[in-house]
Amino acid sequence: MSRTGPQPRFGEFVTLTALVISLVALSIDIMLPALQQIAGDLGAPRANDSQLIVSALFVGLAAGQMVYGPLSDSIGRKPAIHAGLVLFILGCLMSILATSFTVMLAGRVLQGLGAAGPRSVIIALVRDRYEGRAMARIMSLVMAVFIMVPALAPGIGQIILMIAHWRAIFGFLLAVAAISLVWFALRQPETLAPERRVGFSPSRIVLAVRETCGNRVAFGYTLASGLIFGAFVGYLNSAQQIFQIQYGLGALFPLYFAALALAIGGASLVNARLVMRHGMRRLSVWALRLLTGLSLAFLVPATLAGGAPPLWALMAYMMVAFFCIGMLFANFNALAMEPLGHIAGVGAAVVGSLTTLISMTLGAAIGQAYDGTVVPLVAGFALLGLAAIAVMRWIERGR
Repeated sequence: MSRTGPQPRFGEFVTLTALVISLVALSIDIMLPALQQIAGDLGAPRANDSQLIVSALFVGLAAGQMVYGPLSDSIGRKPAIHAGLVLFILGCLMSILATSFTVMLAGRVLQGLGAAGPRSVIIALVRDRYEGRAMARIMSLVMAVFIMVPALAPGIGQIILMIAHWRAIFGFLLAVAAISLVWFALRQPETLAPERRVGFSPSRIVLAVRETCGNRVAFGYTLASGLIFGAFVGYLNSAQQIFQIQYGLGALFPLYFAALALAIGGASLVNARLVMRHGMRRLSVWALRLLTGLSLAFLVPATLAGGAPPLWALMAYMMVAFFCIGMLFANFNALAMEPLGHIAGVGAAVVGSLTTLISMTLGAAIGQAYDGTVVPLVAGFALLGLAAIAVMRWIERGR
């Protein structure tokens, strides 16, 4: 444990850590009920352009993750997290004051750049204080709180829309970030002692990118993670249009979104119990085959139904699909990091950044293909699942 200063009590530390790390999920999911209103008010030319409000945040997130990890190794955890939260607040202000869709997207990119700081550095901060089972306990409690954010955030956004303008959603995000910044600054001391810091060097990042891309296992599972997360980002981009417009759910959309979010959370808990017995690779193979096979099978009735299968059938398919995705998220990331233990900090930044870049590109393509039916989304799940299976076979042939 670091001796850099008195640490907050256990419960406060878990709560503060969960609040800071959940900023990314909150800034994505709380926005979903308002996408059409924002795009309409700011003059977006096409219906699918509303999805860019989600995609723009991933652009900043992909770029930022590559920098914050190495930066925190050089200047300390607190300054890196402070810088990220300040950038996020500035992005929220830009979005609140936006008078054009272009300015709104620029604000979202800035929010992504800012949110990348807490997301990248907070894990290192926890590792500074704890290790082994103690760290696993902390992260389990943090993730238990984090799981609730995607389930609750669209509902919070819907409630804000009922009583205020959509700009108030960005005001809410700004308030959460400001509270996190003040709380973190006052109560959480620095955990990386000066003697443990290393100079910031862009060459370290370049070498880590080269090593990650040159290692069959690390690059392969990073690619596979990007493929699967790409399908999920495609869902995030088009979920509001599918549920609120295509199926006419209106204000009930957050409830359906929450149910699917909890399926991912449940998968994380199940995976934590099974992974020690069956191993990451075996569980990943099972989950990936089920996800891909189910998506290929569901594509047939979805197409025959004109792209609008019964809502109960769509929800049943997506609950199982998201359970599989929840298992793949954790396992693919851990598998990608296996060969990178000697460069864990900067390696995690590279894996996270590349995964986000791949998923952002693929998810945007799936979202922009939305044509008023669920066929592009289901086809995206099936095709990216097949691609991930091919990547896993390529990895294992080289082991």
